[in-house]
Amino acid sequence: MTDLSHPPLPGALPDKRQVAASFSRAAASYDSVAELQRAVGHELLSRLPSACVPRRWLDMGCGTGYFSRVLADLLPASQGVALDIAEGMLNHARPLGGAHHFIAGDAERLPLKAESVELLFSSLAVQWCANFDAVLREAHRVLQPGGVLAFASLCVGTLDELRESWRAADGLVHVNRFRTFEAYQQLCGASGMRVVSLERQPHVLHYPDVRSLTHELKALGAHNLNPGRPDGLTGRARIAALVQAYERFRQVQGLPATYQVVYAVLEKPL
Repeated sequence: MTDLSHPPLPGALPDKRQVAASFSRAAASYDSVAELQRAVGHELLSRLPSACVPRRWLDMGCGTGYFSRVLADLLPASQGVALDIAEGMLNHARPLGGAHHFIAGDAERLPLKAESVELLFSSLAVQWCANFDAVLREAHRVLQPGGVLAFASLCVGTLDELRESWRAADGLVHVNRFRTFEAYQQLCGASGMRVVSLERQPHVLHYPDVRSLTHELKALGAHNLNPGRPDGLTGRARIAALVQAYERFRQVQGLPATYQVVYAVLEKPL
């Protein structure tokens, strides 16, 4: 989904029901392997404008509710809504508190009233939304004038080491597809909101072996959900070929897995 002028082709991103089911299954294991998610979310928080002290906020794609609880601690006088498409994540998050309301919902069709929140925070969720135009329209609708949308997402270049290694092993689709950074620039620029900041930063994790990486992706619920992925068990020969191909990337710290993270802060005009 790299074409900026046309909508993505059908099947360019995974079906939302698959995404919801996958993350629901991962709810219990998610926090134990969420190093990237923690680092990215805290970096996104650090980018919020100093004047942003909302009374009402939305954590969109709240997952296990970690950042809902962080926001509640940072903004003790505020009221928060935690929203996720995965019921399993909400069931995990709800007993831990943080938000005043926990709602199952879709970022492309938010079940909130117009101009009902002053901050919309979303860390590593909107990369699963095929229609990012709709996400931005909904953000514009539910934000009060002067309200802030802060999101972190993933773009093309993410997990390129794994993608290239699979390509060398069997040529099939094994790694999730993401938008280009240029698409985020164009869509945010056309959103009707002021782009306060928008940049891309690589975040590299290291693993002792390929199995550790693929286990973590599965525990996060972020393993390959793309249409066109291979069905059935991956044969031993293909796994051996993958391992051999990935070893070409090995560094002193281990096998690298690069995530290209998009950080954006937008403001709805007064």
